Amino acid sequence: MMSLIVRDATLEDAEDILAIYNHAAINTTAVWTDGPVDLDSRRAWIRARREAGYPVLVAMKGRDVVGFASFGDFRPWPGYRHTVENSVYVDERHHRAGIGRGLMVALIERATALNKHTMVAAIEASNSASIALHASFGFAEVGRMPEVGCKFGRWLDMVLMQMRLSSGVRP
Repeated sequence: MMSLIVRDATLEDAEDILAIYNHAAINTTAVWTDGPVDLDSRRAWIRARREAGYPVLVAMKGRDVVGFASFGDFRPWPGYRHTVENSVYVDERHHRAGIGRGLMVALIERATALNKHTMVAAIEASNSASIALHASFGFAEVGRMPEVGCKFGRWLDMVLMQMRLSSGVRP
């Protein structure tokens, strides 16, 4: 059995990240957009995260990128500087194989190393796998926002989940 390796993404990983992201954007409610994005936008996203000091991670099985994850600012105002919001995407052919778990471990370690205090996840309410993954790490549901998005001709509800990373960060 091949082991999972989680590492920092490079610009050379952008095509694989794009394929995973676009599959989610086109076929699921995990991404609340109406269509695919292009390679230049994924490269720009990777660069922007790096410039902000935030990680973009990829999960590798052998030579294949099978998932990616990142976190960024929860909200753009200074009062939220100790809170980040995560995103985790796994290639559909590798769901339920521990890839999301491996990416979450690495994200939490990185956020803690950056002295972040809280990590937030905003998850479409019917995405029970993502809700369960986050709950398994100690994220608690802190809010439900009915009909705040729409896709595929229907209203979408958002579940907000939160985990306190560290009590040592000073405001």
